[in-house]
Amino acid sequence: MSLRAEAPPATGIPRFTRAERWIHRTTALLMGVCVVTASFLYVPEFAQLVGRRELVVRVHEIAGVLLPVPVLAGLASRAFRADLGHLNRFGPHDRRWLRAALRRDKRRASRPAAKFNAGQKIYAAWIAGATLVMLGTGLIMWFTHLTPIMWRTSATFVHDWLALTIGVVLAGHIGMALGDPEARRGMRTGSVSREWAEREHPLWRR
Repeated sequence: MSLRAEAPPATGIPRFTRAERWIHRTTALLMGVCVVTASFLYVPEFAQLVGRRELVVRVHEIAGVLLPVPVLAGLASRAFRADLGHLNRFGPHDRRWLRAALRRDKRRASRPAAKFNAGQKIYAAWIAGATLVMLGTGLIMWFTHLTPIMWRTSATFVHDWLALTIGVVLAGHIGMALGDPEARRGMRTGSVSREWAEREHPLWRR
């Protein structure tokens, strides 16, 4: 890809630092490995395509254990910690955004947002919680000799059904990203156009 294609627009404003972009990319890669390997383990049509099931299991386990590492390492970044603070704060404008979304009101004036909109905040909180649950249940399933069989059975049930839910939610997340090229550019280059920021995130203090 040419350097010109990667360059931010002339009127671009910074949105994400290089550290934040690498955190997102690494987390997405590990999550992708978990989803793909889980598909080969649980979908019969895919399972027939691999001959070394034990290797797929090990790759899945290692990727799952490593999944929280990029975020934990990212806590060393001041910008990342600041964005976590933005994601954890829910204000009146976020409730207004959600009401508009539930009514399918797509008018920009009805969906005020700061650096992150209410949908992004809910997604971030949900995926973080789901990741921790998947890690906990996965460890119970991995170290079978440490817990009673009832725990392992319950952990397997939660792990499998939550994995399916995560797959659906991730598909929605990717679909939203595909529909917003400017948001993707912000994650790829770190900058977005001022026009997009004023239109999609009018309350964002830049």
